[in-house]
Amino acid sequence: MENKGSILMQRYELGRLLGQGTFAKVYYARNIKTAQSVAIKVIDKEKVLKVGMTEQIKREISVMRLVRHPHVVQLYEVMATKSKIYFVMKHVKGGELFNKIAKGKVKQDLARKYFQQLIGAVDYCHSRGVYHRDLKPENLLLDENGNLKVSDFGLSALAESKWQDGLLHTTCGTPAYVAPEVISRKGYDGAKTDIWSCGVILFVLLAGYLPFHDSNLMEMYRKIGRGEFKCPTWFPSDVRRLLCRILDPNPSTRISISKIMESSWFRKGYDPTQNKLETENTDVTPQDTDFFVGTCDNSIQDGKQELVKPTYLNAFDIISLSEGFDLSGLFEDTDHIREARFTSAQPASTIISKLEDVARLLKLKVKKKDEGVLKLEGTKVGRKGVLAIDAEIFEITPTFHLIEVKKSSGDTLEYQNLLKQEIRPALKDIVWAWQVDQQQQQPPQPQPQLQPQPA
Repeated sequence: MENKGSILMQRYELGRLLGQGTFAKVYYARNIKTAQSVAIKVIDKEKVLKVGMTEQIKREISVMRLVRHPHVVQLYEVMATKSKIYFVMKHVKGGELFNKIAKGKVKQDLARKYFQQLIGAVDYCHSRGVYHRDLKPENLLLDENGNLKVSDFGLSALAESKWQDGLLHTTCGTPAYVAPEVISRKGYDGAKTDIWSCGVILFVLLAGYLPFHDSNLMEMYRKIGRGEFKCPTWFPSDVRRLLCRILDPNPSTRISISKIMESSWFRKGYDPTQNKLETENTDVTPQDTDFFVGTCDNSIQDGKQELVKPTYLNAFDIISLSEGFDLSGLFEDTDHIREARFTSAQPASTIISKLEDVARLLKLKVKKKDEGVLKLEGTKVGRKGVLAIDAEIFEITPTFHLIEVKKSSGDTLEYQNLLKQEIRPALKDIVWAWQVDQQQQQPPQPQPQLQPQPA
């Protein structure tokens, strides 16, 4: 445990706690040798390993090594012990941009300045093959001079993360700021989704509230999918035009960063030299700017992979799969398939084995076995053909899973009776808790005020 005044690695004196999250705490610190102020993000290795975030941490380090820009928080070095990882970063004194806009809209010239700096930083990141994927006011910091700094690259992706189709496929980000193509799960261009998020941020800066808001959360997602938003009356016409081109639900026609920079509203008072790389006036020595990973790469080991590998479930997926939050069908007309879900503290291999036992007991054929998916099929033709059930396993953490059981064909009533009378009782040994979707259940109502957005 870190305490105020303690010395870290004989290099830094730790000060007050600046903030904390589930897996990390951020402290103010001072370089003993140079007296330079820094911020140190302290990550608990045990927690990272438990939830399978090893690759995410490594990716964040790789990304921050690639990105060095006046409007991106600078990472000076990475150190590690057997139990902790330390990110030593530039101390940004002004706090989050969110704290500023939570009090209300900002003046147009100030909003333009922040947006210019944001676009400059994002453009640079994209030129380095880095896509942030979680741009929001909580991840934008302000320095002592009121200049914007992009932070938190924990959800970022590198160009080599793309699939063979050239698109990214991981559903992540913050729902209120995420692009419709990310929610639709069909693959997306990381650069285009970052541009969308920048548009939402610009709207929030000028309006003081989110563009896609509704008391019904599902309706909010539909509005995002259709690009339905209304600008306040005080928005100038050139801002309205720009926002309509940025918040275009069709990524293929959405405006590019180069075109944003050419727009008349953006160009006003814009100084392109502010985005040129420059050596900051700090006392960081050459040794400080190198990455001393130490035991980091060696002591963060990937766990042994099981033969049956479940689908990894991130925070956005958990929201999507929660009761009343099924996002399928929002962007295309598909029949809703009734489904049930349960959580289990058993390893994936045990869950698969148990599902196979249940199939044998109920005389169902295990017809198809994909990565983390079982297809159970009946042997008799029912009222609407042969009943078939898909069981898919999602990994929330390496020791905790969510299993989705849904009818893929056959009669719904037959499926429901089989689920209630046979499947649920047979699975009781591995079930932590059941959660059955209710078709007519209303989702929880979001707060009308601008609230911090969880990742």
